[in-house]
Amino acid sequence: MRVSVIGGSTVDEATYETARDVGRLLAERGHTVVCGGYGGVMEAVCRGAREHDGETIGVLKGTDPAEGNEWITTPIATGMGDARNALVVLNGGACIAIDGAAGTLSELGMAFVYERRVAGLDTHDCSAFEGFRAVETPEAAVAYVERAVE
Repeated sequence: MRVSVIGGSTVDEATYETARDVGRLLAERGHTVVCGGYGGVMEAVCRGAREHDGETIGVLKGTDPAEGNEWITTPIATGMGDARNALVVLNGGACIAIDGAAGTLSELGMAFVYERRVAGLDTHDCSAFEGFRAVETPEAAVAYVERAVE
């Protein structure tokens, strides 16, 4: 399955490693990562997936497919700016949110509009929305999205 991973574009080392672990787990379980394609959580999750032969899709803001992070296997240039956040969410069967600010919050909103299940790792509190589950570990995040789409 494709799993959308959303989160902060600037993160600390611990958050980076958490996202990298999520990418590793998704790759090991045969899933494709979909993300916004830039730095922070996006880079880390792509790196973790690629280090374990996983596939990664980066849905980019601009018109140049080469502007994303080095770990993307399939860049998609949209020229849509932040409006591309809806495409990030729509191209995954479920979402994992890690950290994040306003951009992540917009993607979370899109996830609920499009009825995607969301595992949240140290992100916005969206417990009022059906389908959101706050989790403590990368393993729990991946397990939740796998169960949610069965």
